[in-house]
Formats: sequence, C-alpha cells, structure tokens
Amino acid sequence: MKALHIITGLGIGGAEQQLRLLLKHLPVDCDVVTLTNPGSVADGLVADGVRVTHLGMAGNRDLAALPRLTRLIRTGGYDLVHTHLYRACLYGRLAARMAGVRAVVATEHSLGDSQMEGRRLGAGVRALYLAGERLGRMTVAVSPTVADRLKRWGVPAPRIEVVPNGIDLDRFRFDPGRRLRTRRRLGLPEDAYVIGGIGRLTAGKSFGTLVQALARLPDDHWLLLVGGGPEESVLRRTAHEAGVADRVLFTGERPYVPDGSPGPDLPSLTAAMDVFASPSPEEAFGLAVVEALACGLPVLYASCPAVEDLPAHSAPGARRIRGGPEEFARAIAATRAADPRPRTTPEAALHYGITRSAGRLMDVYAAVTVPSPSPRKVSSS
Repeated sequence: MKALHIITGLGIGGAEQQLRLLLKHLPVDCDVVTLTNPGSVADGLVADGVRVTHLGMAGNRDLAALPRLTRLIRTGGYDLVHTHLYRACLYGRLAARMAGVRAVVATEHSLGDSQMEGRRLGAGVRALYLAGERLGRMTVAVSPTVADRLKRWGVPAPRIEVVPNGIDLDRFRFDPGRRLRTRRRLGLPEDAYVIGGIGRLTAGKSFGTLVQALARLPDDHWLLLVGGGPEESVLRRTAHEAGVADRVLFTGERPYVPDGSPGPDLPSLTAAMDVFASPSPEEAFGLAVVEALACGLPVLYASCPAVEDLPAHSAPGARRIRGGPEEFARAIAATRAADPRPRTTPEAALHYGITRSAGRLMDVYAAVTVPSPSPRKVSSS
C-alpha cells in the first residue's frame, strides 16, 4: 500500500508530531505533503527518510493550490490519502476525489465544543466541514469525546472510527539520571518544586492561569513552560507583573530531537518536572497529559478526554481541576504535601502506546481500501 498524508503545516504542534511518530510505526509506504510552513517537524520527517513536499499554499483561499495537489496525488500512484487538520482536510479530500482516489481518511485532531484549531465554530465553519467530510470514506476521531462531537455535528456514526493518539512509552519512561542532568542544565535549584506545562503558547491553552497560580505559592516553586507561540510575550509580561518572572522558565519549542542535539528534548524536560498542569479548558485528546502520566508525574488538568474516557482507576495520579489560579495553586500545594507516588507508568498511559494506535489505524486503512461491490447485473432472460 502507498499512502499520502496531507497536513496543513509542519511546525511543532501535537498533530504534527503525532504524524511523525505514527509514520515510524505504520507498515506502509508513506509520503507527506504540507500545504504551508515546512517547519522543524518537516526536517524530522526528512531525517526519518520520509519524502516531504511543500505545496507553497499562500492562504486559506489559494485555490491555485488545488490543481497542484490533484496532479501530485494523480502522478504519485497513491492507494490512499490521509488528511490532517482543517485546511488540509478540505483541500486534500477534494483533490483526492479529483485525482480518482476513493480511499480517503481524515483525522480530526482538534474539534472542541466551541472551537477548532483556535477557530470559533460558527455555522459557516460547520457547513464547510460537513461538505468536505462527505468526500471522504472515513473520519478518524482521536477520542470518543471527539467522536460524540462529530455525531452531534451530523457526521454519520458509521463513517467515524476512534483511533486515539499514541505515545512512545519507552521515550517517556522516567529516568532519574536524565531528570538530574536536565534540572542542572536548566539551572534549577536542588530544592525547586517544578510545575510543568507543555503546549503551544496560545490564549486557548490558558497558561496564564499557571503563572498566576505560581504567584500564590512559596518561592521554591518554579514553572517550566515548554512550547512556543504568540502568547509568549504576554505570559512573560504577566510573570513580571506578578513578581515571579525569575521563577518561570520558557524553553521554546522542543521537538523529539535525537540525542546530542542542542537543548533537552521533550521527554527530558518532562522528567525534570514534579507535577504537570494543563489548565486548557477545552481539549480534543490531551496528548501532553498522557505523556506526563507515562513519565509517572501527578497531573492536574482542566480538560483531558484521554483520561476522562477511561475508568478512574487507570490514572490514579490524575485530578481534574475546576477553576482558575486559586484552585490550581491549592491543588499544586496539596499534591506536594501528599505522599509522593513512585514514578511509574499508569494503566492509562499504557492504553495509548503508539504501536496499538498504529495497529488500529491499519484496520481503518484495510476497511477503506476494500473496493466497493459493483452493482449486480440484472439478467434479461
């Protein structure tokens, strides 16, 4: 089988890094097209041996990109097209149909109750989404919560399959030596209690809640924010105004880099934390939470379908927080005061191993590449 993955961009983000990890575990010959922004994840894919094509799309209404994408699909001889993220799903499904490929799968990574990829979910967005969805064979939801949202939108249940995001369990397994080295590299005091947050620094992630919570905690508490984005300057200003700027560390974007690359990678930074906090009020899956659980961290979250869709006993170290800075500060203090749990991987994280997710996706591929039965001829006799 030969598959083409089409994604809106390849800067660092959850969907982008999930695609790279997935391609390492799919027993399929895969190429990738990025409509725009061939960032560091594109470099990583190329290093992995994946062919990446940048379509050079100028914007959402660059219709000239459609015939270019159609030609690329047609000449590539692909058996299946798999799209990721809103713009790529719209253009990719249509181009695949125009190129004669009927096996079209789209993964819905980011559909929330009120927004998708930071875009408010108005009637126009919904109508365009549903029009594009009808051009595909299957929509993959990254959680049962997202599947329910798709059904409420009007996507027929038989066209939805749940394939959760996956993580590399071995990479995130806790290593005390890596923790010590990373904390020293970051210049953290030995007695620092480190609150961690991972994700794009956007308004929707609500990392300002953690900055304000830090101001309510003793001076030996530090905040480690892993990620980049347009809200970084706002968060820095918030930290300065709250008097905690000297206890907030910004690492910038950290992809899954090979050993020996400049700066610690994401698993190393996770190991350096003492508690993980995710104040984002609306998530489609909660990948960073699952990665933190895999590292054995206690987790405080506002929204995480990946945890909420499983039995409570599968993630004993995870606790949902309803409220703002004051509630998060109290929860952080209570977590520190409690008897520490051993840094082991709970059942919830084991449920989301990348090998399992890749296997479930292959089942979807097998289902959509089965030729539709031809209409039976009616005998004239």
